Amino acid sequence: MLKRPLYQKHVPVTMRDVAELAGVSQSTVSRVLSQSAVMVPISPETYKKVQDAVQQLGYHPNLLARSLRTQKNAMIAVMIADISNAFYHFIARAIQDIATQHSCDVLIANTDHLYQYEKRFCEAIMRRPVDGVIMVPYHLSNAEIGHLIERTGVHVAVLGQQIDLPTVDVVWADDGQATFDATNWLISGKSYRRLAFIGVTAAYESGQRRLAGFLRAVETAGLSVDPSFIQEGDFTVESGYRAMQTLLSTPTPPDVVVACNDLMAIGALNAAQDLNRRVPEEVAIIGFDNIPATTFVRPNLTTIAQFPAEIGRQLATALFERIEGVETSVGRRFEIPLTLIERQST
Repeated sequence: MLKRPLYQKHVPVTMRDVAELAGVSQSTVSRVLSQSAVMVPISPETYKKVQDAVQQLGYHPNLLARSLRTQKNAMIAVMIADISNAFYHFIARAIQDIATQHSCDVLIANTDHLYQYEKRFCEAIMRRPVDGVIMVPYHLSNAEIGHLIERTGVHVAVLGQQIDLPTVDVVWADDGQATFDATNWLISGKSYRRLAFIGVTAAYESGQRRLAGFLRAVETAGLSVDPSFIQEGDFTVESGYRAMQTLLSTPTPPDVVVACNDLMAIGALNAAQDLNRRVPEEVAIIGFDNIPATTFVRPNLTTIAQFPAEIGRQLATALFERIEGVETSVGRRFEIPLTLIERQST
């Protein structure tokens, strides 16, 4: 019989309460909850008594006390760039699935592609210890990520080929080459000649890689690009819309537009349709990522497909191999392939 009333407010249920209700020792409760019964045999009847008491009392282990005892926090932190972009939904879901398999919780932070929020995330990790970090850094340098590891000892896995640190596992895709290949296909396979690009500012290395791939393909084909055909957005639908308005207002508009991501490509598609331009007959459009919305818009959007679920699984698997000591080698690099998907917009 539990001695103190359950209705008493603001008094947390303890392991002692569980032991009293189950009629066993606190050490037995601890062995059941830590799943160490294999080492010290516990009868099925005793196991059931403890689990029934846990459920009846609504007991939750004290994670702070456990972390002090085990030197693990049962928590990882994930920094993503844009929680509104469906590309990151699949990454986050895959990470959550792997973390659940390891009995670990996930803390997710959104940065909106802003450097100050990436820095704030690092500062939060220094204040609130976690077992591991997965991040998509657009602005953080190798030195800054290295400083985070040095200060906290945390294991880190990143999405981004620009990161090169001896203890960090990197998942990456050759987006520059993929953009080159797609642009070359537009020129040699589809016969487009007036090519435009909607990218982002030089602050984003992924955008610069994709722009470089685009320009290399144009140069390789012996063509040139009007400087006004290179527009900057900010990864959003709205910025793609504005960029396309500008492109279509030029005296001789482009006949195809390559966008740095699908959201900007969708914005460009909306702008073309609002200006009564037929896609792809008057202007073709290609995006990057293959988010679900590419098949919802009309015409369906041609795009360079990434595989975010696979990216998330690889990031999380690599991280937990580090956390659990399965992998102790130098930082590894995992390449995720990219695929061109042709639809009705080209």
